[in-house]
Amino acid sequence: MSYLVLGLSHRTASLDLLEQVSLDAGGVSGLLDRLGGAEHLREAMVLSTCNRIEVYADVDTFHGAVTLIGDALAEQSGVPVGQLRDHLYVHFEDRAVAHTLSVAAGLDSVAVGESQILGQLRDALRSGMQSAQTGPALAALVQRALRVGKRVHSETEIDSVSRSLIERALEETQLRLGDLAGLRGVVVGAGAMSGLAAHTLARAGLEVSIVNRTLERGERLAMATGGTAYGWDDLPLAMSAADVIVSCTGAVGHVISEADVRRVQADRQPRVWIDLALPRDIDPRAAEITTLLSLDELSGLALSSHAEKEQLRVVRDLVTAETAEFLTARRAAAVGPTVAALRERAEAVIDAEMTRLRQRTDLGDHDDAAVRQTLHRVVEKILHTPTVRMKELAADESGQDYTALLRALFDLDPHETRVSALPPPEWWRDPDEPSSGHPPLHPGHHPVRAGRRCAARPRSRGDVGRGRHRG
Repeated sequence: MSYLVLGLSHRTASLDLLEQVSLDAGGVSGLLDRLGGAEHLREAMVLSTCNRIEVYADVDTFHGAVTLIGDALAEQSGVPVGQLRDHLYVHFEDRAVAHTLSVAAGLDSVAVGESQILGQLRDALRSGMQSAQTGPALAALVQRALRVGKRVHSETEIDSVSRSLIERALEETQLRLGDLAGLRGVVVGAGAMSGLAAHTLARAGLEVSIVNRTLERGERLAMATGGTAYGWDDLPLAMSAADVIVSCTGAVGHVISEADVRRVQADRQPRVWIDLALPRDIDPRAAEITTLLSLDELSGLALSSHAEKEQLRVVRDLVTAETAEFLTARRAAAVGPTVAALRERAEAVIDAEMTRLRQRTDLGDHDDAAVRQTLHRVVEKILHTPTVRMKELAADESGQDYTALLRALFDLDPHETRVSALPPPEWWRDPDEPSSGHPPLHPGHHPVRAGRRCAARPRSRGDVGRGRHRG
């Protein structure tokens, strides 16, 4: 198996392009269906957030998988593959593992160090498993990434220095409106991002109102933040009474049009409009009328203090160490089946020779056992050094070359020496759930197609096109 990540993010694509490629739950399901059972792919998982769309895969061949995933992403999003190509990045094998762990740690987010990505990764894993397209190989990688993300937030000080998108937006808002305490804020939407925005506004001293299509959900969020809930029909009134408008729904298309903004701003009152959604909630042409902060502006506000940079270094060091540990364990696991097959071959030779000896001589039970034990000791002594050496070499990438050589020299069946795809019995469990409280989604099933050999592939692969991944 070989890990591959293909996608585009705020680092390589404009907000306009990300908006076009953005997939809702139905789009993610459709992309997984396109990838399911396809040649070159063993498993697939899709991560779609407000600033990235990525396909994680366990693949048989590099070039075939890249072409397949790129075409599927283009077909599902409706964006021509030629338009996507210059913005796509590809990570393969070791780099794919490092990228996955970096994403979970928040190092690749617009708001560096943010923790929402952990929930998004967990949801992506669950969706992939429910569709039967994500199996144990990707589950092992993503669950390691989730553990790394939790370590980052529990063992480092990144939470004290990293800023969420809404916190960055409020800092910019304060520069324009002055002290925020006592001002009025309205949050459009009642999802996870809206909840974060509402709590952040409340902590900053703003009077918070919630507007949501489902009034009941809006009321729950309003109660949690000491605010007031309004129905969707009251959106124009709520915006007119507000100083800060934050919109982060999951709608497709603009929920606040240029005309809506123009009507609200007819009173010429200074306001700041904050759009945290993708696709965008607020028509970008509203920036010609008033102050509009979107993901484009917020992504340009980088961490700059010494404390922030030092914590980033600590997090990167943790991710590097975890990546090395995961890769070492994976390579060691790859050697195990070959060593086991070699020993099984030796036992088969001993059995055959003992059968031949019994046919030619009349050994008693005692002599039979003594001869067999002697042969076994000879074989063990011969295999001991190669076995130890193979396990030592497994820590290095070149160890796989020696493993292949060992298979060739002893004519070992490649199907028998393939790394076992079966993980511990509870691989399908949500890592946040107790082991006894989450039944298997697909007991006894995973989409790994055993017995398929991997074609020759490069050890590492650079990014595709001019849109190189920087991070």
